[in-house]
Amino acid sequence: MSTRHSTSTDEEREAAIAAATQALRAGEVAVIPTDTVYGIAADAFDPAAVRKLLAAKGRGREMPPPVLVNAPGTVDALAVDIPDWARALFVEFWPGPLTVVLHQQSSLQWDLGETRGTVAVRVPDHPLALEILARTGPLAVSSANKTGQPAALDADGAEEMLGADVDVIVDDGAVPGGEASTILDATAAEPRLLRLGALSVEKIDAVLAPHGVSVQGVVRED
Repeated sequence: MSTRHSTSTDEEREAAIAAATQALRAGEVAVIPTDTVYGIAADAFDPAAVRKLLAAKGRGREMPPPVLVNAPGTVDALAVDIPDWARALFVEFWPGPLTVVLHQQSSLQWDLGETRGTVAVRVPDHPLALEILARTGPLAVSSANKTGQPAALDADGAEEMLGADVDVIVDDGAVPGGEASTILDATAAEPRLLRLGALSVEKIDAVLAPHGVSVQGVVRED
């Protein structure tokens, strides 16, 4: 059964961050707020913890979780062959609701599932999530819900779905965004849309235009 931590005061906030950090470092799973939806988190470098995350969601290895980091510069420790246009997106939209799929570093000692040599990375625009990430390092984070159910937008929703399967829930009120991140594949010459979320294709294309590329896989109305 999970323990739930409020962030109403400075003291409670620090205690909540410390509890989540301790649990994650110990190979447990925690629910944390992000700028988009609440997420279920595990140490990205602990395969057993990632398995707990997937089991809590009722998800298999064929759907590996994204990885959240606390700064754009961290991406170079996780990925290789990053296109210049992808780096332009990092500058413009991180922290923010954009997840980018990249070729992962072959030397990484982790097992996120059937990634086919890729990693999906994002820097969330949420101060509490960033503080936790600064203390833990990269975290595997998926939306806080059972597979097939809507993502939780507050701690109540997360606890209702996942309370029996996680160790810590950080309650920071309703998330500011409420819509999942946009996912873009940057493993080929041109960016490919995998999921349309909080960040629009028009905003992405405006940054990509100087690099001579645009988002592929988008159905536009005439």
